[in-house]
Amino acid sequence: MSTPTGEIYRIDWLPGTDLLHGTCHCGAEHSAQDPVEMWEWMLGHPEGHRPQGESR
Repeated sequence: MSTPTGEIYRIDWLPGTDLLHGTCHCGAEHSAQDPVEMWEWMLGHPEGHRPQGESR
C-alpha cells in the first residue's frame, strides 16, 4: 500500500505458514497471524516509531 506522500507499507504472507509480515516505510517490521492485528499495527504505525538510522 502506498500513501499520497509516497510512503510504502508492505504486508507479505510467509509461504508455508499462517504468518503475515509487515514492513513500514521507516523499516519497522511486525509479524502476526491475524490480518486484523496486522492492519491495526499498520494503520496505527508510525505512532511512536523512529525512522531508520535515527537513534536516541
